[in-house]
Amino acid sequence: MAHPDIAFIGAGNMAQAIIGGLIADGYPRERLIAAEPQPDQRESVEDRHGIRTVADNRAAVDNGQVVILAVKPQILRAVCQAIGPSVQAGHPLVISVAAGVCARDISRWLGNHVALIRVMPNSPALIGAGVAGMFANDLVDTAQRALAERLMRAVGSVVWLEDEALLDPVTAISGSGPAYFFLLMEIMVEVGAEMGLSRDAARKLTTETALGAAKMALLSERDLAVLRQQVTSPGGTTEAAIRTFEREDLRGIVRAALVAARDRGIEIADTFGSD
Repeated sequence: MAHPDIAFIGAGNMAQAIIGGLIADGYPRERLIAAEPQPDQRESVEDRHGIRTVADNRAAVDNGQVVILAVKPQILRAVCQAIGPSVQAGHPLVISVAAGVCARDISRWLGNHVALIRVMPNSPALIGAGVAGMFANDLVDTAQRALAERLMRAVGSVVWLEDEALLDPVTAISGSGPAYFFLLMEIMVEVGAEMGLSRDAARKLTTETALGAAKMALLSERDLAVLRQQVTSPGGTTEAAIRTFEREDLRGIVRAALVAARDRGIEIADTFGSD
């Protein structure tokens, strides 16, 4: 199954990121279909990506060997219950990119006995630089896992998880993570401007430094702590900054923030999954 028919339920930013990534990777447009209730959004998807769109979710699922659920978590139950009969009839691989909704609930809403993969992507997928945590239920076979990985690699990297509960820390670290780095960069730009740099110069210095540091971390086999130590000369400017971070308990602040994000994800799953 080199290019199975893929039905996207929902055509928002994440769905379009995946669609665009697949097409850029050589996936045939005629194998893709998106269901979206808003006419202007359907027209936008057709113009931008050149794929077929429909208003009816079930019509899309009837044409899909893979179904990608890309709707908001608060409407996922209603969507799943509506397309359940089509899923039960066609037995597609179902991939959910809806944050916070557990596999057991999605499967139950679809009618059970569904090969289902939950994916937690992040916003850099919009530029093909995302990273996604992935969990497959027991009904997903080896070929389906490989297919799902190939699809998601069109917009970035993937990390497989054998325990679905670990998607909550994935959400805390990578799903929400871009906002943390944006906040730090926002602060650095503001302080740079206060110190006399133009905002354009401060922004370029900050963003290029963040990009360079991330590339160094990705390309190096050394521990992050070692990389930090290598640019922290004793008695120098970097050490002065690091000591301030440690004195103000930056580690404790970040730890508390990640735990709060993880716990909120668990609460959201409980809320959306409740009957």
